[in-house]
Amino acid sequence: MTLLLIRHAAAGSRKDWKGDDRSRPLSPKGQRQAKALVEQLEPWAPSRVLSSPYLRCIETVRPLAGELGLKVEAVDALAEGAGLDAVHLVRSLHDTHVALCTHGDVIPEILVALADEDHLDLGPAPRQAKGSTWVLESKNGRFISATYVPPRQ
Repeated sequence: MTLLLIRHAAAGSRKDWKGDDRSRPLSPKGQRQAKALVEQLEPWAPSRVLSSPYLRCIETVRPLAGELGLKVEAVDALAEGAGLDAVHLVRSLHDTHVALCTHGDVIPEILVALADEDHLDLGPAPRQAKGSTWVLESKNGRFISATYVPPRQ
């Protein structure tokens, strides 16, 4: 089974945003990255698309979900600061073809947990650029391979 772990695409500057940070949208660059994800992730065609409830995450996976005829499911366990909840969510989805969109503080927690617990090889210098994806393959409840897909600019 395949789990696509997506970091939200480029958003406007946090310090320049005047409103609630949960409503901060993608920048024009982020919108291009989100559209590029459709083609990049097509080979793995998830059957569900889950996202942090933050607007920038939802906007990142909306084009992918639309292309696949799916709805984006907002999940609090993928919000900023929800690291342990996100790890539990990933574990619960090990037998599903699913895309998850989350934040830069959550992805390392997930990857470290999988590396520690499943001995998942993340390579010598794991990355997590905005708009990137980790393709995580699982078998028998264990994550067995991880491939980094860099963002398109």
